[in-house]
Amino acid sequence: MTFYDEVSRLKNIDYAGAFGRITPGQISNILAKSDLQSQDFLALLSAEDAVSLEAMAQAAHRLTLQHFGRTILLYTPLYLANYCVNHCVYCGFNAANKIPRRKLTLPEVELEARAIAETGLQHLLILTGESRRHSPVSYIKDCVDVLRKYFASISIEIYPLSSEEYAELIAAGIDGLTIYQEVYDEKVYSLVHPEGPKRDYRFRLEAPERAGQAGIRAINIGPLLGLHDWRSEVFLSGVHAAYLQKRFPDIEISISLPRMRPQFGDYQPEFPVSDRDLVRSILALRLFLPRAGITISTRESPELRDNLVRLGVTKMSAGSSTAIGGHTDAKEGAGQFEISDKRSVDEMRQAISRLGYKPILKDWHDLSWGSKKEDATFMVSPPAS
Repeated sequence: MTFYDEVSRLKNIDYAGAFGRITPGQISNILAKSDLQSQDFLALLSAEDAVSLEAMAQAAHRLTLQHFGRTILLYTPLYLANYCVNHCVYCGFNAANKIPRRKLTLPEVELEARAIAETGLQHLLILTGESRRHSPVSYIKDCVDVLRKYFASISIEIYPLSSEEYAELIAAGIDGLTIYQEVYDEKVYSLVHPEGPKRDYRFRLEAPERAGQAGIRAINIGPLLGLHDWRSEVFLSGVHAAYLQKRFPDIEISISLPRMRPQFGDYQPEFPVSDRDLVRSILALRLFLPRAGITISTRESPELRDNLVRLGVTKMSAGSSTAIGGHTDAKEGAGQFEISDKRSVDEMRQAISRLGYKPILKDWHDLSWGSKKEDATFMVSPPAS
């Protein structure tokens, strides 16, 4: 049994009926519980009134302080290549888009690494377009061999792999996986992925489990908000994260809620998500998953990201570029999407500090780079009182 079986069962839920009007009294009763169930999570996503949202915000703030302290972990993405064989209708890297295609050479990877390392960041997310031919596992391994000299933690966001391939990359030095299902509704998924290997809904959905079986340290999942009704997508993402936490109790599970941003091709989301709805989603996730990390990327504005620091977020990107070679050459071609928060790493550190939180540049270092888990050390600031 995998999460595919669970999501197949959950698709029979009458979401329209479930997202009915919830009273402040019902929300208050849910917040009084110490352990929320999926039906409670569903109800929290339906909360509309200001009184309920304020109560959720206060509870989410307390839970986040309890489990994470006043800390925000910073990381940045490094785009290695933008070749892609998929035709995702919402993505700037769509194989049909006439954009300059490029893959970094290993010397270029090192230049990017040095530029990022100079900012003090120690957590890196490496990304490619989804093309095994242009960015094979062997290329990813070669890049990791360069990058591991500069960073304590390297995560990947590439095409889905087999368990054996994940194990191969873990041995090479990666410790984290980010993979977005994009949309959990299987019918909508087939419509927005008309061509390419990404059409295989189940293979992508089960990728986190294959990585978990291979011994990955951290997994980050989530939907791309805007492709389908946000409440059902956030609900299924949260249930997916809960499933992974239960199946892999020793793995750090996180969730991201990226909203669609303008990109080459200018696909317009059919289900736009307001700031209020995004906040409601984050609060409900924190209350349902007290130990899960919650990531907010530079897709969101500086003002909104600053306001979210106290509401459950634990990890943020900084100094980001979605272009190939973008950390050393700001003119390097079109990115995957437009960035909203363009602050530098130093500016992000200052902003987080002004809010009374501590920006964390490094919370993990594996002394053996994957050969022995017992040699791994965690470096997390103690929770603030």
